[in-house]
Amino acid sequence: MTLYFEQCWAILSTIGIANVLYGLTVISITKFSPVVLIPIVVSAACAIANGLCYYAFYSDFPTTNTAVASGFADFFWLIQEVGISFYSYAILIRLLTRRSRTVFMVLFWVMVFGIAVLRMVILVGRIKIILDPGSGFLKVVNYLHVGYFSLIALLECTSAFFLLREFASARKASKDAALSGSALLQHLMRGTETRVASLALIGISRAVAYIFNQSLPQALTTAGQVDRFVYTLECLFPMMI
Repeated sequence: MTLYFEQCWAILSTIGIANVLYGLTVISITKFSPVVLIPIVVSAACAIANGLCYYAFYSDFPTTNTAVASGFADFFWLIQEVGISFYSYAILIRLLTRRSRTVFMVLFWVMVFGIAVLRMVILVGRIKIILDPGSGFLKVVNYLHVGYFSLIALLECTSAFFLLREFASARKASKDAALSGSALLQHLMRGTETRVASLALIGISRAVAYIFNQSLPQALTTAGQVDRFVYTLECLFPMMI
């Protein structure tokens, strides 16, 4: 059994803990709001999931303990990976009205439900692999990850569409009214575009990596190393918002 801080999971957990502390510092300076809470929850899930991953796959514990730790790790990864999209959701619920709000909420929750279902199937498949290594579920879990990360990328792109449309409408209105807020709206649009492009790229990159990664959860292949790198960027992402 290797030491905890000799593994990358310890570093990823530490990143999550640091982000939680940064978020609490922001709350102490400003005030509590759901938008600030989301990165904190996502980062806490990151810290817990990576710690459990070490316990499940890099330690010598009974098979039952390993299976339970793996299941909870997948659950907290779900919170981390889909939770970041709730940042856009929290903003859009206040911006959108009537039909646009209804359409967005239906699309958002349908995709979140699909993502959650895929993650639960992955959770069960990974437990089956632990309990019976020769069960042949490894490829199934890999391809389920492809759909999982593709849906996350699609979810973020959908949120981006509604966000950018609202910003564009507000910018046009401010120009028509000769207001001075158009520069701020332009910065908000650029910030949203950058954030969405980053999240979409992370989702697509991880989906492609899992097609070629045959060594879950160990990063024993080039695709596994690429996935680990992209996931590290994802762990750092709450600092960006």
